[in-house]
Amino acid sequence: MRVVIRPGVRAMSDRPWSHLLPPGVRADYNPPVATLNELMRRAMSEFAGNPALEYYGAQMTYGDLRARVARVARAFLAAGLQRGDRVALYLPNTDWQPVWFLGVLAAGGTVVNLSPLDAPRELAHKMTDSGARWLIGVNGESGLSRIAGLRQALPDLRILLCEDRVTPPVVPLPGYAEDAEGFLHPHAGADLPEVPVTGEDVALLQYTGGTTGEPKAAILSQRNLAAAVQSYGELFRLEPQYGSDQRALVYTPLFHIFGLTTNLLRRFNEGAKVYLRQRFDAAEALDLIHEHRITAFGGVPTMWIALLQQPGIAGKDLSSINYAVSGGAPLPVAVMRRVRELTGVNIRGGWGMTETSPVGINIPPDLPPGKEGTVGIPVPGIDIEIVDAGDPRRVLGPEERGELRVRGPSVTRGYWNRPEATQEAFVDGWLMTGDIGYRDSDGYFYIVDRKKDLIVSSGFNVYPVMIERAIHEHPDVADVAVIGIPDPYRGEAARAFVVLRQGAEPFTLEALNRFLAERIGRHEMPQELEFRTDLPRTAVGKTSRLALRDEDRRRRSETAG
Repeated sequence: MRVVIRPGVRAMSDRPWSHLLPPGVRADYNPPVATLNELMRRAMSEFAGNPALEYYGAQMTYGDLRARVARVARAFLAAGLQRGDRVALYLPNTDWQPVWFLGVLAAGGTVVNLSPLDAPRELAHKMTDSGARWLIGVNGESGLSRIAGLRQALPDLRILLCEDRVTPPVVPLPGYAEDAEGFLHPHAGADLPEVPVTGEDVALLQYTGGTTGEPKAAILSQRNLAAAVQSYGELFRLEPQYGSDQRALVYTPLFHIFGLTTNLLRRFNEGAKVYLRQRFDAAEALDLIHEHRITAFGGVPTMWIALLQQPGIAGKDLSSINYAVSGGAPLPVAVMRRVRELTGVNIRGGWGMTETSPVGINIPPDLPPGKEGTVGIPVPGIDIEIVDAGDPRRVLGPEERGELRVRGPSVTRGYWNRPEATQEAFVDGWLMTGDIGYRDSDGYFYIVDRKKDLIVSSGFNVYPVMIERAIHEHPDVADVAVIGIPDPYRGEAARAFVVLRQGAEPFTLEALNRFLAERIGRHEMPQELEFRTDLPRTAVGKTSRLALRDEDRRRRSETAG
């Protein structure tokens, strides 16, 4: 039989993992719904009577969610929001988050995700870079000082603050902010507006750090997010963990693309119930899994380790879990085995990135023996190739190590206000990931190294250059380099190598981190500090992090030996 292939479209035979997908699931899957708005509108109607969200005892059905999303959308339209206007969400995990997120999109706006972990400088950069006109936050002490600083720098910024059931409010509200309830109240009872949006409209600006500069925002369109949600659904639809009878416990932050797409939007699309919590508490998590028969739980390795270390775990029934996932850092084999003993399922993982919304590669539930260490196979609709890191147009064969490149409907079209970075990131329509790996002869993928110097600490991306820039501001520091080191709890942590100015006295790690408190996030704080007389250099005079990593690896090996 003659096969005709359209330009830019790959034959199924070019996807050597296609035979590993579930029966009836095609590797060349084309998600049918073009916008996230349409997906969520359908879910909120189809599952109107089903429980959608539980947040510290507060319940919300899908019908309730639709009504609240409609109120937010109508309020923004009445306030003058135009199609494509940016609205920043400076929210922890709270039941307000999905309401504001979906409400902004329903009004035709674009969400800018901000992290409560951001230092004031990072917040100011993201707000200025994105051009957000509104900021939505929680009324509480911890965030108000940073928000106040933003208002001074951006006098036209409109700030709306919500009251959260686990955050003590500040009374009265500061003069620069408005009560969100007052903004929304006139629109109670309104239905979702009919605002035309297309798949190419920008839904989300999701910031991702840079190893050579300020954080940049990946442009994620309505189609990108809709495709990501549908690709997950297509992959999982034949598994027990799929459907409206599922109950997912979510601690992963919704301001991060993994938590947002895989733990919230994907579950909403299925009509499942999400138990949302703000801060991870291992004892609480065990109780919730046991008492509410939670079926899905995922987190970074530190969460799993803390869970297994709970003294009362032997008395808890975890057999309801049919989907366990870990990401952000390697998971110890002993932890994986213990989770299987307690739940009867294998911990799943995979690979993805902010720029892919974050679908990419996923470990199948029936992983055969001998495939330990794999990140799995590409999800439906995603193409991945291994190419020569020095020649990105030369595709490599099985077992050859090179750089992963990816394309598909969930992949960003570029970076906000960064045409040069966008041009550098794409080659012939493929996104160059910066990750080094290989594909075996069966079609399974493996990640073996990072092209960049990214540190992944407790699931958060930590960029050495950002820490180095902050440490360089210390008056006693002449030079600095930061690398990632193994950490038994966080997976990885930052180690700072500091060269002091002449005549300066050494300081403690605690003193350094106090200095850094207003400059970088808590998750970026160095966990080790070493003073040196100089730093290793490359042939062209650049600091060699590679040499420092090799030196640190040898030292740890000798110590362990």
